[in-house]
Amino acid sequence: MANSAQARKRARQTEKHRQLNASQRSMLRTYIKRVLGAIDAGDADAAAEAYKTATPIIDRMAGKGLIHKNKAARHKARMNARIRAIQA
Repeated sequence: MANSAQARKRARQTEKHRQLNASQRSMLRTYIKRVLGAIDAGDADAAAEAYKTATPIIDRMAGKGLIHKNKAARHKARMNARIRAIQA
């Protein structure tokens, strides 16, 4: 347990950031699942719309350091490739 005032404050801040990160990570996964769900359903229009809403959120989370920028790029590339495949 934290003994000094500084350590107690740091523990409070860490817990607050942990909860915020968990919430944002959950939101990110939800938007990704919406895209993948539309892809699995074979609905190209819904998948494209979901992708357009998910892309800025993925980029924002990568910018905040919640996920690595390469992971963000990988998610976007794979989803985009799958959307193009069902459109063709």
